[in-house]
Amino acid sequence: MSDEPVLYEVQDQVALITLNRPERLNAWNAALGTAYHDRLDDAEADPNVKVIVVTGAGKGWCAGADMDLLQGIDSGGVSGAADTRDTRRHLEIPKPIIAAINGACAGLGFVYALSADMRFAAEGAKFTAAFSRRGLIAEYGSSWYLPRLVGQSVALDILMSGRVFLSEEAKEMGVVNKVFSPETLVEETMAYARDMANNVSPTSMAVMKSQVYRHPQMTVDDAVADSIALMQASLRRPDFKEGVASFVEKRAPEFGAIVPEALPD
Repeated sequence: MSDEPVLYEVQDQVALITLNRPERLNAWNAALGTAYHDRLDDAEADPNVKVIVVTGAGKGWCAGADMDLLQGIDSGGVSGAADTRDTRRHLEIPKPIIAAINGACAGLGFVYALSADMRFAAEGAKFTAAFSRRGLIAEYGSSWYLPRLVGQSVALDILMSGRVFLSEEAKEMGVVNKVFSPETLVEETMAYARDMANNVSPTSMAVMKSQVYRHPQMTVDDAVADSIALMQASLRRPDFKEGVASFVEKRAPEFGAIVPEALPD
């Protein structure tokens, strides 16, 4: 396998990004962080990519920040510890990002998983926030991501205790969407992603992603009004006509690339 810290390939309109430090359970360091965000940029810019899947090489997804890096941080802060781009990058990319969590998912790795749009996990994969057990706080927006998925009380359990829990409990709590066998996780995740890439309007997915992240911050009146305006705009786009025609004609749709002006500010 390549010694690049992050691997990248495109299959059937799906970008597969693989964290590639298996000997360290894909622990996050500066080189991995920079390469990861660069590959995200590649996937966003490629019109042939409609869905992004992120997984890990070996037995881990991402075991958090590399301990060598943590031990080198002085009291001045974490400057230089990682790429300046952070977990918010996932929210800014108008394409679905699915974390295929094949193993240990801890600390910073846990936050990156939370900031993905969906999370599929291997049976028996271990999760932990871990921060409280290192004398830290809920880092990199985990205090925003996690309560949205599981509610405040469960989020506080996970964050305050720093306990380890498995993918099966993660699914019960709402941390992950689906659980598959370790042998089929990536295959199943890629199949799900390919179905979206082949049958769903990229512009529809991009607008929906924006709605789901923006609307909970609005009043219900503003959210409904925004949805109506966005719906009316969608009725005027070619994808709507193509979606109806493909259904009537019983064929696969041929949707265009994301329409940038369709995305809310």
